[in-house]
Amino acid sequence: MARPRGKSHRPIPFSCGTRPPRARGTTGASSRPSARVWGQRLGQPKEAHEKEQTEVTVTKRFRKAILCVAIGCAMALAFAMTGCSTDSTYEPETKTPQVQSPTIKEAGVLRVGVNTGRAPLAGMSGNKIVGIDVDVAAAIADSLGLKLSIVDTGSDPEGALKDGSVDIVLGIDKSSTDGSFWKSDSYLPTGIALFAMSENAAVPTATTGAKFAAQVSSTSAWAVMNEFGDTSLTSTSSPKEAFAALSSGQVQYVAADAVIGKYYANGSNINASIIALMQQPSGYCVGVLDSNSDLKTAIANAVSSLNSNGVMSVIQSKWLGGNMDLSSVKLTAGATSGAKAKSDSTTNGATSTDAASAGASAQGATSTDTTSGGASSAGSNAVKAS
Repeated sequence: MARPRGKSHRPIPFSCGTRPPRARGTTGASSRPSARVWGQRLGQPKEAHEKEQTEVTVTKRFRKAILCVAIGCAMALAFAMTGCSTDSTYEPETKTPQVQSPTIKEAGVLRVGVNTGRAPLAGMSGNKIVGIDVDVAAAIADSLGLKLSIVDTGSDPEGALKDGSVDIVLGIDKSSTDGSFWKSDSYLPTGIALFAMSENAAVPTATTGAKFAAQVSSTSAWAVMNEFGDTSLTSTSSPKEAFAALSSGQVQYVAADAVIGKYYANGSNINASIIALMQQPSGYCVGVLDSNSDLKTAIANAVSSLNSNGVMSVIQSKWLGGNMDLSSVKLTAGATSGAKAKSDSTTNGATSTDAASAGASAQGATSTDTTSGGASSAGSNAVKAS
């Protein structure tokens, strides 16, 4: 019932046991213990409770941050997956061809000639052509945005260029005077080298009476006989046998093409070092018809890129066990230029270069002669164009 107007409010008396309100301006802290707050355990000091609550708050915030990050990652992944193709097959980016027909005969395809009798430059592994030159060809084709077709031209690279069966040829001796076609800069150094079991071995002279091993009827064998005499040479049927003689101590040196020698030493796990060259260093290069100016320019740029971007170092390491640099290797007293050595070899009974004789198939890409992972894996980039 409403209180009548004009009547003052009568104060309600305190019942028994109730506490009168504190006077304004007093805290009462000295008269009673502080009251517990929410979550504070009985008997727990206020400071301990506040510290505990702070730790709980930090933990909750950390968990919340982790949850937010996880949700964000999940959303980003879901977004990425919705934008991807459902096809799980990787398709590399298609490059624009740098040369077109008639610069190359077949549009979109670079036809490269190699000599499969020149392991490790090129050889047969089953029904595949593999080798250093195959890997170099694949790298050149890729840099030009072209597919690759490998053709065995044998020992007639100029004939293959002239009859149009290939666009370029690889494995050409830069110092050779044979052929009227254009030659690129070298992509792989070489020269007739002397190998020894110690990298500190002395460079032999004609008066030291050293013993040498070299493949029979090779330019290396002729170079040894010409500088050190016929009696200093032990002829072997293959470079592999020559390095076996070196490893066993039958001879002090092996004379071989630097690339071929490194290949066989590495494949036989023989730690032989090049200690001298018997001719001025040369190199293997790319051959192109001299009349094909556009292709010459494209190949020159491609070879320059391979030499500078590290691709050739990778290929050399794969086949030779390391990068090859002949620029600082010493020369023997009778060292001649590569061109003179080759021309002289024809008139002095040298009928073949190392690993290029009739026995080349036995020295080529076989399971016993190749380096680890060589013949079985090389040439995977060489796609035979249909």
